[in-house]
Amino acid sequence: LNLLRKRHLFTDVVLRAGNQAFHCHRAVLASCSRYFDAMFSGGLKESRDAEVNFHDSLHPEVLELLLDYAYSARVLINEENAESLLEAGDMLQFQDIRDASADFLEKNLYPGNCLNMLLLSDAHCCERLLVESEELEVEDETLVYEAVIGWIRYDLPQRHEVLPELLRSVRLALLPESYLRKQVACEKLVTSHKLGEEIVADAVRCKMKILQNDGLVTGCCARPRKVSQALLLLGGQTFMCDKIYMLDHKTREIIPRADIPSPRKECSACAIGCKVYITGGKGSENGASKDVWVYDTLHDEWAKAAPMLVARFGHGSAELDHCLYVVGGHTAVSGAFPASPSVSLKQVEHYDPQLDKWSLVAPLREGVSNAAVVGAKMKLFVFGGTSANQEKLPKVQCFDPCQNRWTVPASCPQPWRYTAAAVVGSHIIVIGGDTEFSASSAYRFHSDTYQWSKFGDVTAKRISCRAVTSGNRLYVVGGYCGAQRCKTLDCYDPSSDTWSSVTTVPYSLIPTAFVSTWKYLSA
Repeated sequence: LNLLRKRHLFTDVVLRAGNQAFHCHRAVLASCSRYFDAMFSGGLKESRDAEVNFHDSLHPEVLELLLDYAYSARVLINEENAESLLEAGDMLQFQDIRDASADFLEKNLYPGNCLNMLLLSDAHCCERLLVESEELEVEDETLVYEAVIGWIRYDLPQRHEVLPELLRSVRLALLPESYLRKQVACEKLVTSHKLGEEIVADAVRCKMKILQNDGLVTGCCARPRKVSQALLLLGGQTFMCDKIYMLDHKTREIIPRADIPSPRKECSACAIGCKVYITGGKGSENGASKDVWVYDTLHDEWAKAAPMLVARFGHGSAELDHCLYVVGGHTAVSGAFPASPSVSLKQVEHYDPQLDKWSLVAPLREGVSNAAVVGAKMKLFVFGGTSANQEKLPKVQCFDPCQNRWTVPASCPQPWRYTAAAVVGSHIIVIGGDTEFSASSAYRFHSDTYQWSKFGDVTAKRISCRAVTSGNRLYVVGGYCGAQRCKTLDCYDPSSDTWSSVTTVPYSLIPTAFVSTWKYLSA
């Protein structure tokens, strides 16, 4: 069809922009654009005319790019054409072009173009580019405030006057009380602007009301964004994982949210955006599974993804660059009855959610099960685990997806298995586990230098616990201290360097996995 278009064969409409003419097929345009669909099928004058003239409202080069996309499903977006493509895509309702251009601009946002992007996104209703967007996905409102202050400082003489307008866009009363009082209220940019100072003072008063009302949210500066982070626990009354639970931060209760369609034990779970991926495990017949179940937290729906290439349990999983990796574990020995586990696997699989496709990547240097797996700095890290000869592995294994290669950049401070790991800031924190020494110890791993440092003790010894980061805080749940189950869900706040107990886990719940994801807050 594209070749026919360029040869002007069988075309039935001519689009004009500036002084250029483009011969096209109405059916192709209507299939890609709701604008052209309505134009050609709605009885408008243009539905009968042989030409549609955009005059100077559309640049010929931009129209040519849109037509190339309509006929080939491909377009190259760069710094020179991204804004024009977003505007044209919005005007002619090429939704895919509009969204892809917004993605490009979002990834190339910096202080020098921030204001232009704000105006552009406002003009074309691109809420994802707006600091005040209800759909803004942010772990902590502190990040929004610091982005605003950083933008103001970049060109203080020109931008200081718009500080109040931007401060109103920040949900200031959602900031931690100490941060709001000590950092925001004392910020020189705020105290030197009378209106800005008044806005922050109102937010402080609102924050105090919230604290006095035990969490009741009132006022515009305290309104949660529609999308916010949620902590989900996967577990059950036995070691069979059959339900998803959610931590209610207001009541500090762990409440049931959804039943898992296919209960299993020794599975792994990982969140990517608003979806939770549950991989592998052992079902009621104790056979290793390849199944992958996906829970959509925004729509409260389950779907089945493509199965893994290798059935496995006791494995780890982590997100890296919006893709899922599953690492190690065991599989059932072929022909054995009852099913018995294999030695620890070396196989590592990569899953692309966009393609719903699994592929094998380079294998581990040493096969492991029951290891802590985490993604950081565009690399995958595996800490300790049970080796092929059933010993605790005292090594850190690191995967570089760009080179498709595993290395062993460091040793662990002690032999580890059944540990938990999570990224806090620029470091990886490794907690607890079945170790030779105190399982209440925690260590900080520097993912740039591959060096270890002591992190301090957690609130209790934990073997086989789960850890996750949310809102720049570290949460730990589950595990055992000797023969006793650990009853508390604990939180570490790096801003105060303190641990605290968030809530008590119901005795009937045995956590299998712990993830941080996004949830939708209804109005």
